[in-house]
Amino acid sequence: MTIPIALTIAGSDSSGGAGIQADLKTFAAFGVYGASVITALTAQSTQGVTAIHQVPADFVTAQLDAVFGDLKVKAVKIGMVAQTSAIDAIVGALERWPSKHIVLDPVMIATSGDRLLASDAIQALRTKLIPCAWLITPNLPEAAALLDEPLAASETEIARQGKRLLALGSGAVLIKGGHGQGAESIDYLITGHGVVALPAPRIATKNTHGTGCSLSSAIAAGLAKGADLETAVRNAKTWISAAIAAADRLDVGQGHGPIHHFHAFD
Repeated sequence: MTIPIALTIAGSDSSGGAGIQADLKTFAAFGVYGASVITALTAQSTQGVTAIHQVPADFVTAQLDAVFGDLKVKAVKIGMVAQTSAIDAIVGALERWPSKHIVLDPVMIATSGDRLLASDAIQALRTKLIPCAWLITPNLPEAAALLDEPLAASETEIARQGKRLLALGSGAVLIKGGHGQGAESIDYLITGHGVVALPAPRIATKNTHGTGCSLSSAIAAGLAKGADLETAVRNAKTWISAAIAAADRLDVGQGHGPIHHFHAFD
């Protein structure tokens, strides 16, 4: 039996709801073997982040070379990279070990509101890491921060920001609408061929911890299994909507609880 392999490069969430832990749960839910490279350790709960310990860049490199040198990685998801040295380590590894299916979730702020990306690393993210990605998956605040612009307030503004992000060098952009308003949460997939709107009912729940991490990992899992980009994005959107809808069936923590990664198995 040959199983598709996906790699997550991200930070660890000690509460298990986001980061590396959410990514590996997502890969498992999709029937994909998950490998991991940890860029940072967070002391974190559903109520917030209390401390962050950065993994030294040379050890990030050692993890990357160990995985790429042995496993046949079909897709890569990149999440929290809090410092410039970690970004440089990842870019160097991707040059040594080229991979087509790279999904970058430009994590800047946690669901709790805690900042996860150093301000001096934003430029490195823009100029070094985004050009390596086949797809980037910012939410509305992250898209605005990457472009140093106000938050997009209309579909026209979202499409324009998506095209500006494309110009930074990524192959495609998925701007997530979870922070928007209205009865629907609409994500927008922007490519060189145009804009595809992906609506879903907006779900009233506070338990959305790890949503962004899990969505990008679900897309990477689909790509690892051989799906084309739009199909992988659509399938991931359907899955994440169901995981959010089922989140209140779990009782984890006292703050923003996690989504239900294994809702399909209940």
